[in-house]
Amino acid sequence: MNRILVTGGAGFIGSNFIIYMLKKYNDIFIVNLDAITYSGNLKNLKSVENDERYVFVKGDIRDKELINNLFKQYDFNQVVNFAAESHVDRSITGPDIFVETNILGTSTLLNCAKEAWEKEDDSWPENVRFLQVSTDEVYGSLGPDGFFTEDTPLDPHSPYSASKTGADLLVKAYFDTYKMPINITRCSNNYGPYQFPEKLIPLVINNCLNHRDLPIYGDGLQVRDWLYVDDHCKAIDMILMSAKVGETYNIGGHNERTNLQIVNTIIDYIQKNEDETVGSHLIKHVEDRKGHDRRYGIDPTKIKDDLGWYPETSFEEGIIKTIRWYLDNKEWMEDIVSGDYVKYYEEQYKGR
Repeated sequence: MNRILVTGGAGFIGSNFIIYMLKKYNDIFIVNLDAITYSGNLKNLKSVENDERYVFVKGDIRDKELINNLFKQYDFNQVVNFAAESHVDRSITGPDIFVETNILGTSTLLNCAKEAWEKEDDSWPENVRFLQVSTDEVYGSLGPDGFFTEDTPLDPHSPYSASKTGADLLVKAYFDTYKMPINITRCSNNYGPYQFPEKLIPLVINNCLNHRDLPIYGDGLQVRDWLYVDDHCKAIDMILMSAKVGETYNIGGHNERTNLQIVNTIIDYIQKNEDETVGSHLIKHVEDRKGHDRRYGIDPTKIKDDLGWYPETSFEEGIIKTIRWYLDNKEWMEDIVSGDYVKYYEEQYKGR
Protein backbone atom coordinates (compact mmCIF):
# COMPACT_ATOMS: atom_id res chain seq x y z
CA MET A 1 0.00 0.00 0.00
CA ASN A 2 1.32 3.43 -0.95
CA ARG A 3 1.05 5.84 1.97
CA ILE A 4 1.16 9.33 0.54
CA LEU A 5 1.66 12.66 2.26
CA VAL A 6 -0.04 15.27 0.08
CA THR A 7 0.76 18.83 1.10
CA GLY A 8 -1.56 21.64 0.06
CA GLY A 9 -4.26 19.09 -0.64
CA ALA A 10 -7.13 21.48 0.10
CA GLY A 11 -6.09 23.74 -2.77
CA PHE A 12 -7.19 23.57 -6.38
CA ILE A 13 -4.83 21.00 -7.91
CA GLY A 14 -4.15 19.16 -4.65
CA SER A 15 -7.82 18.46 -3.95
CA ASN A 16 -8.40 17.27 -7.51
CA PHE A 17 -5.38 14.98 -7.17
CA ILE A 18 -6.62 13.43 -3.92
CA ILE A 19 -10.06 12.77 -5.42
CA TYR A 20 -8.43 11.31 -8.56
CA MET A 21 -6.15 8.96 -6.62
CA LEU A 22 -8.81 7.70 -4.20
CA LYS A 23 -11.12 7.02 -7.12
CA LYS A 24 -8.46 5.14 -9.11
CA TYR A 25 -6.77 3.08 -6.39
CA ASN A 26 -8.10 0.94 -3.57
CA ASP A 27 -4.73 0.22 -1.96
CA ILE A 28 -3.56 3.71 -1.03
CA PHE A 29 -3.73 5.87 2.07
CA ILE A 30 -3.49 9.66 1.85
CA VAL A 31 -2.80 12.22 4.54
CA ASN A 32 -3.64 15.75 3.44
CA LEU A 33 -1.55 18.37 5.24
CA ASP A 34 -2.83 21.87 4.61
CA ALA A 35 -2.58 25.11 6.55
CA ILE A 36 -6.05 26.22 5.34
CA THR A 37 -4.99 29.71 4.35
CA TYR A 38 -7.20 31.89 2.17
CA SER A 39 -7.20 29.53 -0.85
CA GLY A 40 -7.49 26.16 0.90
CA ASN A 41 -11.04 24.88 0.97
CA LEU A 42 -11.99 21.57 2.59
CA LYS A 43 -15.36 21.67 0.86
CA ASN A 44 -13.42 20.64 -2.23
CA LEU A 45 -12.92 17.27 -0.51
CA LYS A 46 -16.38 16.76 0.88
CA SER A 47 -16.85 13.68 -1.32
CA VAL A 48 -13.93 11.86 0.36
CA GLU A 49 -13.82 13.32 3.87
CA ASN A 50 -15.29 10.17 5.40
CA ASP A 51 -13.20 7.75 3.33
CA GLU A 52 -11.18 5.52 5.67
CA ARG A 53 -8.23 5.84 3.29
CA TYR A 54 -8.05 9.60 3.80
CA VAL A 55 -7.02 11.79 6.74
CA PHE A 56 -6.85 15.59 6.92
CA VAL A 57 -4.31 17.32 9.17
CA LYS A 58 -4.26 21.08 9.59
CA GLY A 59 -0.70 22.28 9.65
CA ASP A 60 2.13 24.20 8.02
CA ILE A 61 4.88 22.59 5.94
CA ARG A 62 7.41 24.70 7.89
CA ASP A 63 6.48 22.86 11.12
CA LYS A 64 9.27 20.28 11.38
CA GLU A 65 8.02 18.69 14.59
CA LEU A 66 4.57 18.13 13.14
CA ILE A 67 5.88 16.63 9.90
CA ASN A 68 8.35 14.35 11.70
CA ASN A 69 5.51 13.09 13.88
CA LEU A 70 3.34 12.44 10.82
CA PHE A 71 6.12 10.40 9.20
CA LYS A 72 6.43 8.34 12.40
CA GLN A 73 2.69 7.86 12.69
CA TYR A 74 1.87 7.02 9.08
CA ASP A 75 5.16 5.71 7.64
CA PHE A 76 4.81 7.55 4.32
CA ASN A 77 6.64 6.21 1.30
CA GLN A 78 5.65 9.06 -1.01
CA VAL A 79 5.38 12.84 -0.66
CA VAL A 80 3.64 15.06 -3.21
CA ASN A 81 4.30 18.71 -2.47
CA PHE A 82 1.57 20.96 -3.82
CA ALA A 83 1.78 23.38 -0.89
CA ALA A 84 2.77 26.81 -2.13
CA GLU A 85 1.88 30.44 -2.23
CA SER A 86 1.06 30.71 -5.91
CA HIS A 87 -0.58 33.98 -6.94
CA VAL A 88 1.83 36.25 -8.81
CA ASP A 89 0.04 39.47 -7.87
CA ARG A 90 0.25 38.61 -4.17
CA SER A 91 3.96 37.86 -4.51
CA ILE A 92 4.57 41.32 -5.94
CA THR A 93 2.92 43.08 -3.01
CA GLY A 94 4.11 40.66 -0.28
CA PRO A 95 7.04 38.47 -1.32
CA ASP A 96 8.21 37.35 2.15
CA ILE A 97 5.58 34.64 2.67
CA PHE A 98 6.44 33.18 -0.75
CA VAL A 99 10.06 32.71 0.31
CA GLU A 100 9.04 31.28 3.68
CA THR A 101 6.45 28.81 2.40
CA ASN A 102 7.82 27.86 -0.99
CA ILE A 103 11.53 27.62 -0.12
CA LEU A 104 11.76 27.10 3.65
CA GLY A 105 8.68 24.86 3.66
CA THR A 106 10.11 22.68 0.91
CA SER A 107 13.41 22.49 2.81
CA THR A 108 11.56 21.28 5.91
CA LEU A 109 9.73 18.59 3.94
CA LEU A 110 12.94 17.39 2.33
CA ASN A 111 14.74 17.15 5.66
CA CYS A 112 11.89 15.26 7.30
CA ALA A 113 11.66 12.82 4.38
CA LYS A 114 15.44 12.32 4.43
CA GLU A 115 15.40 11.61 8.15
CA ALA A 116 12.59 9.09 7.74
CA TRP A 117 13.83 7.31 4.63
CA GLU A 118 17.63 7.38 4.39
CA LYS A 119 19.31 4.18 5.59
CA GLU A 120 22.47 4.03 7.68
CA ASP A 121 24.53 3.10 4.60
CA ASP A 122 23.18 6.23 2.80
CA SER A 123 20.97 4.13 0.51
CA TRP A 124 17.22 4.57 0.05
CA PRO A 125 14.27 2.16 0.05
CA GLU A 126 13.14 1.27 -3.47
CA ASN A 127 9.55 2.40 -2.97
CA VAL A 128 10.06 5.97 -1.69
CA ARG A 129 9.55 9.10 -3.78
CA PHE A 130 9.47 12.87 -3.19
CA LEU A 131 7.60 14.71 -5.95
CA GLN A 132 7.89 18.48 -6.17
CA VAL A 133 5.02 20.10 -8.09
CA SER A 134 6.32 23.23 -9.78
CA THR A 135 5.39 25.59 -12.60
CA ASP A 136 6.45 26.59 -16.10
CA GLU A 137 6.93 30.13 -14.76
CA VAL A 138 10.40 29.15 -13.50
CA TYR A 139 11.55 29.33 -17.14
CA GLY A 140 10.61 32.99 -17.57
CA SER A 141 9.05 34.22 -20.80
CA LEU A 142 9.05 32.84 -24.35
CA GLY A 143 9.12 34.74 -27.59
CA PRO A 144 6.51 34.14 -30.30
CA ASP A 145 8.09 30.79 -31.26
CA GLY A 146 9.46 27.74 -29.49
CA PHE A 147 8.55 25.89 -26.30
CA PHE A 148 9.93 25.27 -22.84
CA THR A 149 11.78 21.97 -22.54
CA GLU A 150 13.30 20.44 -19.44
CA ASP A 151 16.66 21.86 -20.56
CA THR A 152 15.44 25.46 -20.87
CA PRO A 153 17.49 27.68 -18.51
CA LEU A 154 15.65 28.83 -15.40
CA ASP A 155 14.88 32.54 -15.59
CA PRO A 156 12.11 33.55 -13.15
CA HIS A 157 10.68 37.06 -13.33
CA SER A 158 8.45 37.39 -10.24
CA PRO A 159 8.93 36.73 -6.53
CA TYR A 160 6.52 33.80 -6.92
CA SER A 161 8.41 32.12 -9.75
CA ALA A 162 11.75 32.90 -8.09
CA SER A 163 10.61 31.15 -4.91
CA LYS A 164 9.46 28.12 -6.88
CA THR A 165 12.78 28.07 -8.72
CA GLY A 166 14.61 28.09 -5.39
CA ALA A 167 12.49 25.19 -4.15
CA ASP A 168 13.10 23.20 -7.33
CA LEU A 169 16.84 23.67 -7.01
CA LEU A 170 16.76 22.48 -3.40
CA VAL A 171 14.92 19.33 -4.44
CA LYS A 172 17.41 18.72 -7.24
CA ALA A 173 20.29 19.28 -4.80
CA TYR A 174 18.95 16.53 -2.52
CA PHE A 175 19.10 14.14 -5.45
CA ASP A 176 22.56 15.28 -6.53
CA THR A 177 23.99 15.29 -3.00
CA TYR A 178 22.14 12.51 -1.17
CA LYS A 179 20.64 10.52 -4.08
CA MET A 180 17.20 11.09 -2.59
CA PRO A 181 14.57 9.62 -4.95
CA ILE A 182 12.89 12.76 -6.28
CA ASN A 183 11.04 14.04 -9.30
CA ILE A 184 10.12 17.58 -10.29
CA THR A 185 7.12 18.46 -12.45
CA ARG A 186 6.56 21.78 -14.18
CA CYS A 187 3.07 22.32 -15.48
CA SER A 188 1.33 24.93 -17.58
CA ASN A 189 -1.76 26.85 -16.42
CA ASN A 190 -4.31 24.46 -14.94
CA TYR A 191 -8.06 24.94 -15.12
CA GLY A 192 -11.05 22.98 -13.88
CA PRO A 193 -13.27 22.61 -10.76
CA TYR A 194 -12.39 24.05 -7.34
CA GLN A 195 -10.02 26.81 -8.49
CA PHE A 196 -9.86 29.83 -6.20
CA PRO A 197 -11.54 32.80 -7.94
CA GLU A 198 -8.55 35.11 -7.98
CA LYS A 199 -7.36 33.09 -10.98
CA LEU A 200 -8.45 34.11 -14.48
CA ILE A 201 -11.10 31.56 -15.44
CA PRO A 202 -13.17 31.37 -12.21
CA LEU A 203 -12.74 35.13 -11.71
CA VAL A 204 -14.20 35.87 -15.14
CA ILE A 205 -17.05 33.40 -14.66
CA ASN A 206 -17.97 34.91 -11.29
CA ASN A 207 -17.74 38.47 -12.56
CA CYS A 208 -19.89 37.64 -15.57
CA LEU A 209 -22.59 36.17 -13.34
CA ASN A 210 -22.51 39.32 -11.20
CA HIS A 211 -22.18 41.80 -14.09
CA ARG A 212 -18.88 43.11 -12.83
CA ASP A 213 -15.96 44.41 -14.87
CA LEU A 214 -13.71 41.78 -16.40
CA PRO A 215 -10.19 43.13 -15.78
CA ILE A 216 -7.64 42.36 -18.50
CA TYR A 217 -3.97 43.16 -17.97
CA GLY A 218 -2.59 45.37 -20.74
CA ASP A 219 -3.68 44.36 -24.22
CA GLY A 220 -4.74 40.87 -23.08
CA LEU A 221 -2.53 39.17 -25.65
CA GLN A 222 -0.37 37.32 -23.12
CA VAL A 223 -0.29 33.65 -24.14
CA ARG A 224 -0.63 30.70 -21.78
CA ASP A 225 -0.73 26.95 -22.37
CA TRP A 226 -3.85 25.56 -20.66
CA LEU A 227 -4.03 22.10 -19.08
CA TYR A 228 -7.19 20.49 -17.71
CA VAL A 229 -6.56 19.58 -14.08
CA ASP A 230 -7.48 15.88 -14.41
CA ASP A 231 -4.83 15.49 -17.10
CA HIS A 232 -2.30 17.00 -14.69
CA CYS A 233 -3.37 14.56 -11.96
CA LYS A 234 -2.93 11.66 -14.38
CA ALA A 235 0.61 12.82 -15.15
CA ILE A 236 1.60 13.10 -11.48
CA ASP A 237 0.20 9.63 -10.83
CA MET A 238 2.25 8.14 -13.68
CA ILE A 239 5.43 9.87 -12.49
CA LEU A 240 4.93 8.66 -8.91
CA MET A 241 4.38 5.10 -10.02
CA SER A 242 6.90 4.59 -12.82
CA ALA A 243 9.23 7.53 -13.58
CA LYS A 244 12.97 7.25 -13.29
CA VAL A 245 14.13 8.99 -10.12
CA GLY A 246 15.87 12.32 -10.45
CA GLU A 247 14.03 13.30 -13.63
CA THR A 248 12.16 16.54 -14.29
CA TYR A 249 9.05 16.47 -16.46
CA ASN A 250 7.22 19.30 -18.20
CA ILE A 251 3.44 18.81 -18.32
CA GLY A 252 1.56 20.87 -20.88
CA GLY A 253 -1.65 20.72 -22.83
CA HIS A 254 -0.67 22.13 -26.23
CA ASN A 255 -3.63 24.47 -25.75
CA GLU A 256 -2.18 27.95 -26.16
CA ARG A 257 -4.63 30.82 -25.87
CA THR A 258 -4.35 34.53 -25.18
CA ASN A 259 -5.98 35.87 -22.04
CA LEU A 260 -8.39 37.80 -24.25
CA GLN A 261 -9.41 34.61 -26.05
CA ILE A 262 -10.11 32.92 -22.72
CA VAL A 263 -12.29 35.80 -21.56
CA ASN A 264 -14.25 35.95 -24.82
CA THR A 265 -14.82 32.19 -24.77
CA ILE A 266 -16.34 32.43 -21.30
CA ILE A 267 -18.46 35.45 -22.26
CA ASP A 268 -19.81 33.65 -25.35
CA TYR A 269 -20.78 30.52 -23.43
CA ILE A 270 -22.49 32.35 -20.57
CA GLN A 271 -24.26 34.70 -22.97
CA LYS A 272 -25.69 31.78 -24.97
CA ASN A 273 -26.46 29.41 -22.11
CA GLU A 274 -26.98 31.40 -18.91
CA ASP A 275 -27.43 35.17 -19.26
CA GLU A 276 -27.88 36.91 -22.60
CA THR A 277 -27.09 40.32 -21.07
CA VAL A 278 -23.45 39.32 -20.50
CA GLY A 279 -21.16 40.67 -23.20
CA SER A 280 -17.81 42.12 -24.18
CA HIS A 281 -18.87 45.50 -22.78
CA LEU A 282 -17.81 44.11 -19.37
CA ILE A 283 -14.15 43.85 -20.46
CA LYS A 284 -11.94 46.50 -18.91
CA HIS A 285 -8.27 46.78 -19.82
CA VAL A 286 -6.16 47.71 -16.79
CA GLU A 287 -2.50 48.57 -16.24
CA ASP A 288 -0.29 45.58 -16.99
CA ARG A 289 1.22 43.52 -14.17
CA LYS A 290 4.83 44.28 -13.23
CA GLY A 291 7.23 41.84 -14.85
CA HIS A 292 4.39 40.19 -16.76
CA ASP A 293 5.71 37.32 -18.91
CA ARG A 294 4.41 37.47 -22.46
CA ARG A 295 4.15 33.83 -23.40
CA TYR A 296 4.45 30.37 -21.87
CA GLY A 297 4.40 27.19 -23.93
CA ILE A 298 5.44 23.68 -22.86
CA ASP A 299 6.90 20.85 -24.89
CA PRO A 300 5.66 17.64 -23.17
CA THR A 301 7.60 15.28 -25.46
CA LYS A 302 9.72 13.82 -22.65
CA ILE A 303 6.82 12.67 -20.47
CA LYS A 304 5.04 11.29 -23.54
CA ASP A 305 8.11 9.33 -24.67
CA ASP A 306 9.13 8.13 -21.20
CA LEU A 307 5.75 7.36 -19.64
CA GLY A 308 3.15 7.44 -22.41
CA TRP A 309 1.33 10.44 -20.94
CA TYR A 310 -0.70 12.76 -23.12
CA PRO A 311 -3.47 15.29 -22.37
CA GLU A 312 -6.81 13.61 -22.96
CA THR A 313 -8.93 16.76 -22.66
CA SER A 314 -8.99 19.27 -25.52
CA PHE A 315 -9.37 22.89 -24.54
CA GLU A 316 -12.70 23.07 -26.37
CA GLU A 317 -14.04 20.23 -24.23
CA GLY A 318 -12.34 21.22 -20.99
CA ILE A 319 -13.37 24.86 -20.94
CA ILE A 320 -17.05 23.93 -21.37
CA LYS A 321 -16.80 21.32 -18.60
CA THR A 322 -15.16 23.93 -16.39
CA ILE A 323 -17.64 26.74 -17.03
CA ARG A 324 -20.51 24.29 -16.59
CA TRP A 325 -19.10 23.12 -13.24
CA TYR A 326 -18.99 26.67 -11.86
CA LEU A 327 -22.48 27.41 -13.17
CA ASP A 328 -23.79 24.24 -11.53
CA ASN A 329 -21.95 24.95 -8.26
CA LYS A 330 -22.75 28.60 -7.62
CA GLU A 331 -23.08 27.94 -3.89
CA TRP A 332 -19.42 26.85 -3.81
CA MET A 333 -18.40 30.11 -5.46
CA GLU A 334 -20.59 32.18 -3.14
CA ASP A 335 -19.01 30.50 -0.09
CA ILE A 336 -15.54 31.27 -1.42
CA VAL A 337 -16.27 34.91 -2.16
CA SER A 338 -18.01 35.45 1.19
CA GLY A 339 -15.34 33.62 3.18
CA ASP A 340 -17.86 31.11 4.55
CA TYR A 341 -15.71 28.19 3.41
CA VAL A 342 -13.43 28.87 6.40
CA LYS A 343 -16.31 28.00 8.69
CA TYR A 344 -16.46 24.53 7.18
CA TYR A 345 -13.15 23.62 8.75
CA GLU A 346 -14.26 24.92 12.13
CA GLU A 347 -17.52 23.00 11.97
CA GLN A 348 -16.34 19.71 10.46
CA TYR A 349 -12.75 19.24 11.56
CA LYS A 350 -12.04 21.18 14.72
CA GLY A 351 -11.29 18.76 17.52
CA ARG A 352 -10.52 15.80 15.28
